[in-house]
Amino acid sequence: MRHNKAINHLGRKSGHRKALLANMATSLILHKRIQTTVAKAKALKMYVEPLITKSKEDTTHSRRVVFSYLKNKEAVTELFRTIAPKIADRPGGYTRVLKTGFRQGDGADMALIELVDFNEAALASAPKKAAKKATRRSSKKAVEAAPADVETPAAE
Repeated sequence: MRHNKAINHLGRKSGHRKALLANMATSLILHKRIQTTVAKAKALKMYVEPLITKSKEDTTHSRRVVFSYLKNKEAVTELFRTIAPKIADRPGGYTRVLKTGFRQGDGADMALIELVDFNEAALASAPKKAAKKATRRSSKKAVEAAPADVETPAAE
């Protein structure tokens, strides 16, 4: 049983796991999309989403905290300059994990993990939603109002 085992150790010691996740998070931030196994993608999602949330507040302290996780200046700069303004109004869920099939060599379940707001193909194909009315009205009033809107031919 796996009671109270919140994180996936990925078959690695803690130092190796931290380095792996830091490198994968750096690659995800710089490239906006990476391909990996499903288990690593899920572990990376838990690792990188709090860092993206931290980047919404651009202070020296938050930059230092994020740098302590990523250990890469370019990734921290990219995160705070380009990613943070784009996700400023999003309340969470910054990454998407898409399963892509199985790896040829060992049959491992593969996935594509990407930043949600940076997938131009998905953003372009998404249908634009029509604005909803603010209030709900009964159908009785709508039926009464409909005949008044219809134009009647004027007698000439």
